[in-house]
Amino acid sequence: MKRVLADLKGHLMSGISFVLPLIIGASLVVAIPKMIALGMGITSLDPYADTEGFKHALYLIEQVGWTGIGLINTVLAGFIAYSVGDKAALGAGFIGGAVASSTNAGFLGAVIAGFLAGYLVKWAKEHIKLPESFAGVMPLVILPLIATLSVAIVMGALLSEPLAWINTSLVEWIRTMIENDVNKILLAVIMGAMIGSDLGGPVNKAAWMAGNVLLAEGVYLPAIIVNVAICAVPFGYALATLFHKNRFNKELLDAGRNNFIMGFIGITEGAIPFTLVNPLRLVPINMLGGAIASGLGIALGMYDKMPPVGGIYGFFTVGNGWAYLIGLFAGAAFIGFVAPLFVNFNKQEEQTEDIALDDIEVSFEN
Repeated sequence: MKRVLADLKGHLMSGISFVLPLIIGASLVVAIPKMIALGMGITSLDPYADTEGFKHALYLIEQVGWTGIGLINTVLAGFIAYSVGDKAALGAGFIGGAVASSTNAGFLGAVIAGFLAGYLVKWAKEHIKLPESFAGVMPLVILPLIATLSVAIVMGALLSEPLAWINTSLVEWIRTMIENDVNKILLAVIMGAMIGSDLGGPVNKAAWMAGNVLLAEGVYLPAIIVNVAICAVPFGYALATLFHKNRFNKELLDAGRNNFIMGFIGITEGAIPFTLVNPLRLVPINMLGGAIASGLGIALGMYDKMPPVGGIYGFFTVGNGWAYLIGLFAGAAFIGFVAPLFVNFNKQEEQTEDIALDDIEVSFEN
């Protein structure tokens, strides 16, 4: 069972790694024309859809970005299927993801479609044997047909309505939470702590994906919440090497300088070399730092006004961007001051549990 779960997690992470550049690129293509328009005193480019000139060009560029955001589920399902069943499953995965979007089955539907297409192709490869003369037909006709037809039946006829209900209910629940000030802060604290927990592992990725897949549903605040924490954790260790230089060896001092860049662009994995010194003490500190960053940002009034961009520079895409920055630096300062008080980074401290390097996943977030 452990092996099965590990395989499922690996395939899901593979799909997420492929969709990550799409989310970043599409969000930037939406954000850039919006920021230019805001600088011109224009709050929405929609009125310029049928006009001409520079403002119409900005509208067209923005629409390209929205098209990219609309492909999130399609790409995610396709590359989950590809990870499981290789090229023969790719087309069926794309189709399943597109169906998930068109039927409002959302992220959950895309994940199910990807695994369904991938594992059906994998099963067919192992169990369907054709004569040697028909070997070329298998990858080009038989496998895509089996996978696509099965996805069509399951996603189109059987699960489309229940998955749409689940997805719609989940999105509405999140919308309701972020409309209430107390619940919104609670959500931010939880998601920020998840980002700081395992630094690119499944809990971190679950929080990141939960925030970013909602972009396709027009819900942007969860993505802002995770972006703040993503920057705060590595930036915190960069500050720690400034506040307490005598408690770090040369290798970690160098890593601390690199973490100014990691924190600026939003890569939580920059904190891994520090956290490995004593995970039992430092993981809770990372979680508290992430929770402080996200929770304080929300408490001070940061809000969504467009699909957000990650990194410290992402405050330009956030309403009350100053709250984004204050939350980020408060979470980072907490880690920077507290972590060296609990751990001497000059030496490898005795750990109460073994952490294998193979258990640490490195992936890039924005």
